[in-house]
Amino acid sequence: MDFLAGCLGGAAGVLVGHPFDTVKVRLQVQSVDKPLYRGTYHCFQSIIRQESMLGLYKGIGSPMMGLTFINAIVFGVQGNAMRRLGQDTPQNQFLAGAAAGTIQCVICCPMELAKTRMQMQGTGEKKSSSRKVYKNSLDCLARIYQREGVRGVNRGMVTTLIRETPGFGVYFLAYDLLTRSLGCEPEDPYMIPKLLFAGGMSGIASWLSTYPVDVIKSRLQADGVGGIYQYSGIMDCTRKSIQREGWRVFTRGLTSTLLRAFPVNAATFATVTLFLLYVRSDEDPKDCEAAPHHAPLQPQTHPSSL
Repeated sequence: MDFLAGCLGGAAGVLVGHPFDTVKVRLQVQSVDKPLYRGTYHCFQSIIRQESMLGLYKGIGSPMMGLTFINAIVFGVQGNAMRRLGQDTPQNQFLAGAAAGTIQCVICCPMELAKTRMQMQGTGEKKSSSRKVYKNSLDCLARIYQREGVRGVNRGMVTTLIRETPGFGVYFLAYDLLTRSLGCEPEDPYMIPKLLFAGGMSGIASWLSTYPVDVIKSRLQADGVGGIYQYSGIMDCTRKSIQREGWRVFTRGLTSTLLRAFPVNAATFATVTLFLLYVRSDEDPKDCEAAPHHAPLQPQTHPSSL
């Protein structure tokens, strides 16, 4: 049931937040010399006008397909780690979350690579004249594998690990601290608003803690679109980005990310927790502080997820 709850929660998070993620990626990787978008609202407006509402959902197939595997990994690692650590403390929540974040990168990195490439497809082009390079997320990964092999499919893996490991830790830690302080219980008439608030704020805290790394990850994964490569690695990408755009480069797309983080993670946590409470009603759960053991990250679904 934990597995099913996580899938439902993750799906809810992706549906709510994917348009914001598309805007985030477009803003992160656009050229500083010839920017297409002036800001978050202008990017939303331009995508809808040029590519229709469906343009905001480009690449959604990849995170949707990856949800099952990512949630299975997160639940298994998080639950086993908490049992091995023994005590349900904030520190252990961070450690268990970090472990889950590390392991799920095996699925998360290729998934986000396909998502990013799909989101960048047809940027700035009218829907009628847009030439599709990739038919869907699977076709995208297959083409990348044909050209670049396993290394190409795992482009951005190191930055994904750097982002997801502490990101998951902060996420579970923040949720644990918030649910403890809010004291949400099944009998509490305000339980749902508390869950929504705790989940949303946990997502914001997680993204703020690792956002600069996400900018570099997005640029590395979008690099090579059109056959032109700009960066030789993480340090080269960081150095060139700072030289051309200054330190503000690390806040590109942050507004849309935070706008996405709250509703996505609020929807994810509320869906997961309420589903578990419903199916376990005969077990008389004590309170909703147990939810961090079973709650996924969407950046990024951290999500997802993140």
